[in-house]
Amino acid sequence: MSQYLLLAIATIITLGIAAEWIAWRVGLPSILVLLVFGIVAGPLTGLLKPDAIFGDLLFPVVSVSVAIILFEGGASLRIGELRQVGRVVTSLVTVGAIVTWALVTAAAHYILGFALEPALLLGAILVVTGPTVIVPLLRHMRPNPQVGNTLKWEGILIDPIGAVLAVLVFEVLLAGGLEVAWTVGALGFLKTVVIGVTLAAVGAGLMILLLDRRWVPEFLQSPLSLTVVVAAFAGSNALQPESGLLTVTLMGMAMANQSSVNIRHIIEFKENLRVLLISSLFIILAARLEMADLRAVGLPEIAFIGALILVVRPLAVGISTRGSDFSWRERILLGWVAPRGIVAAAVSSLFALELTRHGYAGAEQLASVTFLVIIATVLVYGFTAGPLARRLGVALPEPQGVLFVGAHPWAREIARELQELGFQVRLADTNRRNISQAGLAGLPTYYGSTLTEGALDQIELAGIGNLLALTSNDEVNSLTGLNFSEVFGVDSVYQLPPAELETATEETLVGRHLRGRFLFQADAGHWELTSRFDAGADVKTTKLTVAFGYTDFLEQYPDAIPLFVVDEGKLTVVTVYGAAVPQPGQTIVAIVGGA
Repeated sequence: MSQYLLLAIATIITLGIAAEWIAWRVGLPSILVLLVFGIVAGPLTGLLKPDAIFGDLLFPVVSVSVAIILFEGGASLRIGELRQVGRVVTSLVTVGAIVTWALVTAAAHYILGFALEPALLLGAILVVTGPTVIVPLLRHMRPNPQVGNTLKWEGILIDPIGAVLAVLVFEVLLAGGLEVAWTVGALGFLKTVVIGVTLAAVGAGLMILLLDRRWVPEFLQSPLSLTVVVAAFAGSNALQPESGLLTVTLMGMAMANQSSVNIRHIIEFKENLRVLLISSLFIILAARLEMADLRAVGLPEIAFIGALILVVRPLAVGISTRGSDFSWRERILLGWVAPRGIVAAAVSSLFALELTRHGYAGAEQLASVTFLVIIATVLVYGFTAGPLARRLGVALPEPQGVLFVGAHPWAREIARELQELGFQVRLADTNRRNISQAGLAGLPTYYGSTLTEGALDQIELAGIGNLLALTSNDEVNSLTGLNFSEVFGVDSVYQLPPAELETATEETLVGRHLRGRFLFQADAGHWELTSRFDAGADVKTTKLTVAFGYTDFLEQYPDAIPLFVVDEGKLTVVTVYGAAVPQPGQTIVAIVGGA
């Protein structure tokens, strides 16, 4: 039995990460591939049986995992983002939630034939969307900041709100009597808010104190934060059921918006953990389905899901965005994105069991209907949200622009050449003269250090997808790349090679995870390039053809240092290792002369 459990857990993790990788390779939303893998491993083949694997630990494991995901989600919420979308987000998680609850309740009662009590509970459960499904979908959609920030804030905040609402509805149903019900509901809401805010403040304050006083070594800081999050979640739930989700979300927000301590390494740890948890949870979620659940789909279920997608969500968004500055295109996209995820599955399964024990007719259908909604909304939104965002013109193109760290003369020449090719550029420097000269040349600039926390928020990065660290200090280049790797990804962060690169080995260089990819060629360090430009080098753009290919280009310019290859608007940065050979039809940007 123990061998089976070990293999089952290994299978869940392996399938989850494999699904994430396949989704990345083929360009599909990861949640779609995860659901397919889970259904194949669960109801279709019987390879995985999560209830048998985890037993009574299933829901506690799911709950703790969701708590960690929500903490990480809360830590991604910057208060500054609310300046533009705060009113709409507030409306969506209040007015929009009430509208959704009322309409889903009515649909469950009149379309599915639910009794009023289970219908009220199902309506509360299906208020949630959640970061487990929203975040992967946003990564695939790439909507503009206004829509993206709204969906991110709504998805993270609505999870605890929906879960708390479901708990209050459940307690009210068990209380019986209108007068008692109102008292129970109001008291439960008040307790949830007080407990959530208090424990979030205590947990965040404790972490800040320990980190600020340096009472915890760096290697224990991430495990400590995980411990505090889980402890606060469990303690909050012990005092008031499901209040823990609100607690950890607020704790994450508090940590993200304080300026006393640097939590970048903690957030990076949580982000990596989040990918593992989301992928595993979706495999478990899909594997729990029964073939009977999949076969039970009939006209009432299709009509109910259609009502959720075509009526409930658009109406809730329409009411919530009235009077806002959102365009009609942005409102359409907002009204088309509301997939359900892990929280809905966990809460529905728990309450289905409890209501069945108390004799509510049809309560056993809560979980199966919720699972059908999860699958349907993930499939519908997963396949259509990205194309719709692009069709409406709300999706951002793949950013191809370049942030140059260093605005010295030859960095300005390279930036100006890219700008003339139509790419967005930004130049950052702490030298006021360099910044002034770049501004006079018509190049967008940022005056300040790229090593500070504020640089990530203050530099305008719209259209920017690559970072080139071009300063004369190798350590500054490496640290800058490390600072911006979470924004651009490690594969899009580059720095000039150090002077000793030609004779160095991997053992003598700074670890790859602590630096950017080395630019251009091994002998193209800062002072070597400065010497070339002082000797009259120039930045030249050449369109290659069949008659004049890359070999001909090198024969004409034997001393050339290729910098970039442009192919149909896509910019490829040339690096020291594994440079591709430019083909006819592509454009090469290179340094020529001055040797």
